[in-house]
Amino acid sequence: MLKFFNLTRSTVFAAVLATGLSTAAQALEYKSIQAEKSSVTFNYKQMGVAMDGKFKKFSSQLSFDPAKVAAAKATIEIELASIDTGSSDADQEVVGKAWFNTAAFPKAVFVSNQIKQTAPNQYQVAGKLTIKGQTKDISFPLKHTPQGATGQFTGGFILHRADFLIGEGMWAKFDVVANDIQVNFQLTAPAGK
Repeated sequence: MLKFFNLTRSTVFAAVLATGLSTAAQALEYKSIQAEKSSVTFNYKQMGVAMDGKFKKFSSQLSFDPAKVAAAKATIEIELASIDTGSSDADQEVVGKAWFNTAAFPKAVFVSNQIKQTAPNQYQVAGKLTIKGQTKDISFPLKHTPQGATGQFTGGFILHRADFLIGEGMWAKFDVVANDIQVNFQLTAPAGK
């Protein structure tokens, strides 16, 4: 009988401990990203050839608690002059007036206005993206993957460069550089309480 009582008490204790740890894990909030462990990349076609690139400098302000999704918020700022197209000549070209015009508009800014859970660890994010003085509504799927003391947020969307006046003048047509730019991100965020 004593063995049974000890076994039952141990089982109950383990269940309470597991429940407590599970609740604690769900009560974690993400407030910032680790830029060195994160990436913002893009893919597009130039004269029909697939090209890719990335931005090397970006930051964010987060308020994301998986247990309180309705209150979640995110702001992401990308320093457009940190672009890396794989070519220094192209990097210099795209920061100019016809493309990003970083002298007047140094950052791209996304501000969420709604985050809805669609499945476990799956969300739909809506908000406003501002590039080059143009602000547009965008929406995209987001996946959250908890990884111990951090969480990964991955997603992507298609940006139509003409909507943001990216590529003006002789670059306004899409025969050389396509209008559709696939933007992907993988953000690593430390969890806190």
